[in-house]
Amino acid sequence: MMRAALGFAATAVAVVYFLGVLPAREVEPVASAPVAAAKPAAAAPKPAPVAVVTPAPQPEGTFTVKRVLDTGGPIRFGTWFWDDKDVPAGPIVITVDLKAQTLSVFRGGYEIGATAILYGDEGKETPLGTFPITEKDADHVSNLYHAPMPYMLRLTNDGVSIHGAEVEQGYATHGCVGVPVKFAKLLFGVASLGDKVIITSGKMMGPALES
Repeated sequence: MMRAALGFAATAVAVVYFLGVLPAREVEPVASAPVAAAKPAAAAPKPAPVAVVTPAPQPEGTFTVKRVLDTGGPIRFGTWFWDDKDVPAGPIVITVDLKAQTLSVFRGGYEIGATAILYGDEGKETPLGTFPITEKDADHVSNLYHAPMPYMLRLTNDGVSIHGAEVEQGYATHGCVGVPVKFAKLLFGVASLGDKVIITSGKMMGPALES
């Protein structure tokens, strides 16, 4: 799947698969051989050690993509897409690709939202990695810049968050991820504390889902 904000090179949105693991198995011990009655009983041999299959940890930031939205190509700045009709309940995962300047919202592996974004400029870069949402505030105002940050979803203790903004080409933030305000409101409504936000910059974490 290739998607980018209009005016930039198309880059695959970071979406990944993971493989299931075998469940742990119990091994039935081997019974010792019977001993003749006329001879003194011999000690039963110790059973040979048996390897036990244990589940492997799931790689950080991986999930299975079941559907992506049809945006018709690159997303224009200030526009967004949202369609959660008939999408079953499931965990929310948000992916951000700084190089493509796009954000996607997945519920149970189904993409339900996509938009072009603003992100941090040189000296105030948006950090890369996987971040849990630690705070929600629909009417937040920055205590550093005294600017409104509607529908704020906090990602870091030093103030990096996703929030509503005027998304226009050429604009930048102080490290936050800015999305259109109407989109931010919808995202705020489905996101919960602890939901993961995965931020990359054009780096694929796994095979892209092809359109």
